[in-house]
Amino acid sequence: MQVSIETTSGLERRLTVNLPAEVVDQEVDKRLQQAAKTVRINGFRKGKVPLKVVRQRYGAGVRQEVLGEVMSRSFYEAVQKEEVKPAGQPSIEAKNVTPGENLEYVATFEVYPEVELADLSEVAVERPVAEVTDSDVDNMIDVLRKQQSGWKETKRKAQKGDRVTIDFVGRKDGEEFEGGSAEGHQLVLGSGNMIPGFEDGIIGMKPGEEKEVEVTFPEDYQAEDLRGAEAVFTIKVTGSEKPELPELNDEFFAAYGVEEGGEDKFREEVRGNMVRELKNAALNKVKTQVMDQLFEKHQVEIPAALVAGEVQTLRGQMVQQFGGQINPEDAAKMLPDTMFEDQAKRRVVLGLVVGEIVKENKLSVDADRVKAKVEELASTYQQPEEVVEYYFNNRELLAGVESVVLEDQVVDFVLDKAKVSEVESSYDDVIKPQKQA
Repeated sequence: MQVSIETTSGLERRLTVNLPAEVVDQEVDKRLQQAAKTVRINGFRKGKVPLKVVRQRYGAGVRQEVLGEVMSRSFYEAVQKEEVKPAGQPSIEAKNVTPGENLEYVATFEVYPEVELADLSEVAVERPVAEVTDSDVDNMIDVLRKQQSGWKETKRKAQKGDRVTIDFVGRKDGEEFEGGSAEGHQLVLGSGNMIPGFEDGIIGMKPGEEKEVEVTFPEDYQAEDLRGAEAVFTIKVTGSEKPELPELNDEFFAAYGVEEGGEDKFREEVRGNMVRELKNAALNKVKTQVMDQLFEKHQVEIPAALVAGEVQTLRGQMVQQFGGQINPEDAAKMLPDTMFEDQAKRRVVLGLVVGEIVKENKLSVDADRVKAKVEELASTYQQPEEVVEYYFNNRELLAGVESVVLEDQVVDFVLDKAKVSEVESSYDDVIKPQKQA
């Protein structure tokens, strides 16, 4: 096999491969001879079909199959010989496939870039430090009660958070407009489901009262003829309900899985969940800072093939959020590449940088941390032992955990070299989602 390689531009390489004719021809003959023993052709007994006839009937198809396999196999042998690492699949163009003549083809592909690691001591990270206080637990229990709240009829003035039943008619320039009227409509005041000013106008009204509320439609309102328009709604409150929080009793505790121990046990469970959530949120904020700075401090030439692969992955994840009911062609139209390119490029750069840190510092997956991570994931299930066993018997699932653990080890490695300062924080501040840079 003769191989030559050239750099066409940046990360792109062109590999020319020349193979002796017999590499293909001998394999074609071998397969045709095997086929002659089993094929059925009218006029010949099974196993007695002349090789010449088999070649006439099947030769072209078999040769095409062999050519594909030989080019694929020899390509990977060639890149190993030339010590290059392809990023993505090559584009292969056959130059000569004439029977009896040497096979020649050209493969065009990108290679992985060289990654020069930045000075990790220049990474600066703020580590949030917080604890779960009794007040935090009280607030969380209030949130849980509101999630289970019911409604109780009231005759008082409507307040924010109340659910009102209303009839309304909207008019623009004195004329009713399409979609501006309803009867028996239920609305939670403060939900923001109506145009600005509508809900505010209802606050303070009692059941049976009627009033006119002046509003201005937003400039981006869906109905074009109403954008920026002034309108008057005649609103009548026909019913009003206030939220009724459930009592802290055994029935309420059972709804959250606490069957015994009463309020003390319930508070203990709530606090335990909050402590775990706080720990994970703090770790994630630190990890996000590390990844943001690794991305900012490394200028890496990005293989287009890797970006395209990440775009496909991100699009697939979004399709799954839609229930997976979109075919690939429609998905590409509805969710174009441009939606995902920035995130895809970031993921590629971080993947290359993290990979280089792993390679340069000979990091390997910590089996104990993998086991601990699996047990942590399993702890939220009713039968954690079964979940642990399932993970360790599923290579694909376990590989996903190993990848996360190795990334966490890289973060720890960077933190050992970085400037880390602790910042006193509250539970709410740490839990609050952090915007990605």
